[in-house]
Amino acid sequence: MARTRSVALVGVAGRTVEVEADVGNGLTGIHLIGLPDTALSEARDRVRSAVVNSHYPWPDARITVSLFPASLPKRGSQFDLAIAVAILGAAGVVPAERIADPVFLGELGLDGRIRPVRGVLPSVLGAAQHGEVTAVVPSGNAAEASLVPELKVVPVGHLRELVEWLRKGEEPPQPEAAEPAQQPQPETAGEVDLAEVVGQPVARRALEVCAAGGHNLWMLGPPGTGKTMLAERLPTLLPRLDLDHSLEVTAIHSVAGTLTSNAPMLSRPPFVSPHHTATTAAIIGGGSTVVRPGAVSLAHRGVLFMDEAPEFARHVLDALRQPLESGRVTVSRAAGSVTFPARFMLVLAANPCPCARAEDQTERCTCTPTVRRRYLGRLSGPLLDRIDMKATVARSSRRELLADRQFVETSETVAERVLLARDRAAKRLAGTPWRLNAEIPSAVLHSDYRPPAAAMQPMTSCLDSGTLTARGLDRVVRVAWTLADLAGKDSPGQEETHTALGFWLGVK
Repeated sequence: MARTRSVALVGVAGRTVEVEADVGNGLTGIHLIGLPDTALSEARDRVRSAVVNSHYPWPDARITVSLFPASLPKRGSQFDLAIAVAILGAAGVVPAERIADPVFLGELGLDGRIRPVRGVLPSVLGAAQHGEVTAVVPSGNAAEASLVPELKVVPVGHLRELVEWLRKGEEPPQPEAAEPAQQPQPETAGEVDLAEVVGQPVARRALEVCAAGGHNLWMLGPPGTGKTMLAERLPTLLPRLDLDHSLEVTAIHSVAGTLTSNAPMLSRPPFVSPHHTATTAAIIGGGSTVVRPGAVSLAHRGVLFMDEAPEFARHVLDALRQPLESGRVTVSRAAGSVTFPARFMLVLAANPCPCARAEDQTERCTCTPTVRRRYLGRLSGPLLDRIDMKATVARSSRRELLADRQFVETSETVAERVLLARDRAAKRLAGTPWRLNAEIPSAVLHSDYRPPAAAMQPMTSCLDSGTLTARGLDRVVRVAWTLADLAGKDSPGQEETHTALGFWLGVK
């Protein structure tokens, strides 16, 4: 009998699994127990072929492989390597004491090659929580696994290479430490700049405020006014992720299988722009057997841009309400519930009507008032109530475009102001679990960070008249704090609260 370890993923959290193999008397065959799924049940044939084709003897006996804890569902092919090593240890091919402590992850090919798998980073992060550990991973995942500090990574490319290392006890070559790499942004990554957007000074200002405070934005206007250009340039205004946030984001993309070999660690805020035909499962996350993160989780600590927002199904848009409030999303299936982090900045873009000429003075709109109301009515009131800022993006004349060119600023210039504003907010929020104004809960907002009475007067008047909801009041106060941080003030004044209220009401 021999015992080793592997890791099972539950969402983006890794849980250590003990893999025990017993070679004994009985009818020849291999039996897997411990709630394996179909992919894991097929590991019996993959493991046997890999061992035989690596020129090691296969035990001609009854082999029982147990995965503990038995109550935890095990899915995927990442257990192949641990199962093979446990069987070889029970058969005496490798020393059983050498395989007891390391964690083994990897999928086996029929010829013995060890192939990369998804979710290596969250898996080794979960294993490393229990102290110093050695992780044996496929060579293709070595850079990703080496991101975890104080973790000994053993990269292997073939089962025979691993067995010889276990037999001889020699130190394997260590992978080079992975450097944080910038995640690819939309098509023109590295080339887009805020200075390219001319004629929309209000929208550019709204973008800066959103970047400084982590707020949500809705842009309304006809085609060709720069809504998509503005949204794609929002990530260029955001600072690089902190190490803990970077590992968190990278773990999500590792589970989703979107990491590239040349970018094992994401240090830039992600930008996710799903098509308007996306389903609820694609946006929120889901799956019939293996639950995968959706767009809201892939945009964690970054930007989720929904272009042509009214074209999305209404139930898809309303599904965003819960993660916008809590910063996480829980996907429930018959096998259990999985929680993914989902704290993102939502940017919505919409035309004023289906024909997109409602505000165009050169051509007549063909949509009736009923059609316009029904079109924009797909964005429900509760969803828009969770949008901090609303900006109208109108078409600019030639003179306006020429006049605005002298006022445009590069992304680098605006990003410096954003970073200073975020530093002011971080100092004010020191000692709390929040880093941005958008993250401050309502109770704390109105107790520890309530603006002066004079500054609150415009908002309380709107609250009394019914123009502003209680949730809207919270969001206006948060935006006012961000405006104060950008202005270098210690607290918001009437100027900041008036501006924040105008942004929330959508006043141009």
